[in-house]
Amino acid sequence: MTRPVLITGAAGFIGAALALRLLERGERVVGIDNLNTYYDPALKRARLARVEVAAPSGSWRFEPLALEDGPELMALFADEQPRVVVNLAAQAGVRYSLENPAAYIQSNLVGFGHILEGCRHHGVENLVYASSSSVYGGNRNLPFHERQPVNHPVSLYAASKKANELMAHTYSHLYGLPATGLRFFTVYGPWGRPDMAPMLFARAILAGEPIKVFNHGKMQRDFTYIDDIVEGVLRCCDKPATANPEFDPRAPDPATAAAPHRVFNIGNSQPTELLRFIEVMEQALGRDAVKDFQPMQPGDVVATAADTQALEDWVGFRPSTPIETGVDRFARWYREFYSV
Repeated sequence: MTRPVLITGAAGFIGAALALRLLERGERVVGIDNLNTYYDPALKRARLARVEVAAPSGSWRFEPLALEDGPELMALFADEQPRVVVNLAAQAGVRYSLENPAAYIQSNLVGFGHILEGCRHHGVENLVYASSSSVYGGNRNLPFHERQPVNHPVSLYAASKKANELMAHTYSHLYGLPATGLRFFTVYGPWGRPDMAPMLFARAILAGEPIKVFNHGKMQRDFTYIDDIVEGVLRCCDKPATANPEFDPRAPDPATAAAPHRVFNIGNSQPTELLRFIEVMEQALGRDAVKDFQPMQPGDVVATAADTQALEDWVGFRPSTPIETGVDRFARWYREFYSV
C-alpha cells in the first residue's frame, strides 16, 4: 500500500481543507488532532465529517491524538510509515498565549519535538510545517521577506514558531531531513477558526452587536484565502526542501541553509486596512457593523505584508484571491452553516 501523508491538526481549518485536496488527487491520508476545547469542538467534528464523506474506502484514517503524547505518536509513525508529514497542529492564538503560555510550550515545542523524532526514525521523505507571520514581531520593514531576521517576537506564540524553525533546521542539518517551514499570513475563509476576526465580525454584525476594532482601526493585515494557503502547502508537499548550493556561511541567508531546510512566506501580498476588511464584510453580509474602537492589544503588531517571491520561484505559485471574492465566499458559508 502507498505510504500515506500524515496531517497533524487534521480537524483544524487548514488541516481539514488540505486533507480534502489530498484525497481528491488519490492520496492516502492519516489525520491526527487532539480535538481540544480552545474553540468549539463541534466545528472540528463537522470539518472531519466532510473529510470522512469525501474519502474513498481505505484512504482515510483519523486518530484523536495529541502531539505531546510521545509514545502514542511514535506508535502511529511505526504503524503507518508516512512518506510526507504536514505539521499543522499547534496551540493557536496570539492573545491566548498571554494567558496560558504553558499550553504553547507543551504543544508547539514538546509536541513538535516528537514530530521531528518521528520523522527522523521512520524514513519520512518530506516534512512541511506551519510557521507564522507573527515571527516577524516588532519588525516594521514591509513587506516582510524571509531574508529578514526574526529575532524580536512579541508573543510566546510567535517565539514558539521561531523555535520550530530552528528545531527543524537542526534536524535537517544533523539527520538530512528535508523540511519546509511556511509562514502563514492571516488565513481566512469558509470553515475558519471562531477566534479569528472574520468569524468574530460575522457573528457580531449579524447579531447587531458591537465588533472590537483594535488600535482604533489603524491596522493592516495580509488576509490570505484558505484555498491559496492549501495550494501552497500542497506544492511544497510535492517538492521537498533541498540545500542551497550557494549558501555562504560568512553571510548566511535565513531563508535557506547548507542543509535541506527552507522557509517561505504564504500571503496574499495585498495588505488590507482593517476598516476596509470590515467594509467588505458589511457588504457581503448586507448589514452595517457597530464599531467599538479599542487600543492596541499586547502581543499584536500594527501591520503585516508578505513578500512571496521566494515561494513563487520555488513552486511556481503566488496567492492571489481578492478579499472581495474570499469574504463573499466566507459570508455565504457562514450564513448556511450557522443558519443565519
